[in-house]
Amino acid sequence: MRPITLLTGRAAPLPGCDTLSGICKTPVSHPLTLGPEGFEGDEQADRRVHGGVEKALHHYPLDHYSDWRAELSDLQALTAPGGFGENISTAGLTEAEVAVGDTFRLGDALIQVSQGRQPCWKLNHRFGVPNMARRVQQTGRTGWYYRVLEPGTVTPGDRLELIDRLAPDWTLRRLWHALYVDRMNLVELEGIAALDVLAEGWRKYAVRRLDSRRVEDWSARLDGTA
Repeated sequence: MRPITLLTGRAAPLPGCDTLSGICKTPVSHPLTLGPEGFEGDEQADRRVHGGVEKALHHYPLDHYSDWRAELSDLQALTAPGGFGENISTAGLTEAEVAVGDTFRLGDALIQVSQGRQPCWKLNHRFGVPNMARRVQQTGRTGWYYRVLEPGTVTPGDRLELIDRLAPDWTLRRLWHALYVDRMNLVELEGIAALDVLAEGWRKYAVRRLDSRRVEDWSARLDGTA
């Protein structure tokens, strides 16, 4: 069981542009109601690509912050949890250990890992680093999302307790490696396409690659300005 920090935030303009984003999260000190689409008081600006039942909660390891500070110096957004838009911050749990389908008790709620995070260009503005989204993708320090199996109340200081592992071989690190490093490994893609506990949108990436024998273009997601 791991103690956690809970974070929420409202949509606000990104630094350097007028686009709204809910990426800036701050810790809360009171109990929160967790519903099918996330914490009360939390907000996503662009619901086309953020939020929803398969992205109800974002978890980003506190462990990665020291790596980022070593690479980027002491940026303001790296001084405390919340820089990456996370709702949950823990130490000692990373993409190397967490697998798709891992199910956790969190307060009264039950949550399940649904997919990794695909970083987008808003990180570039958040950190003032033009290629920040690409850095996140290339390093695999992406964080991950949960779906909510059972809504409930979550209180700061509650612990994240692992309840079940449905696909322990499919760590988020392995999933990231298949999608972004060894990108046309057909055996791995077939495994991803058949991974029922993985969010449908991620399974479709594997299906399309298997059908087209091509890797999708990431430039709009990573570098776009709209």
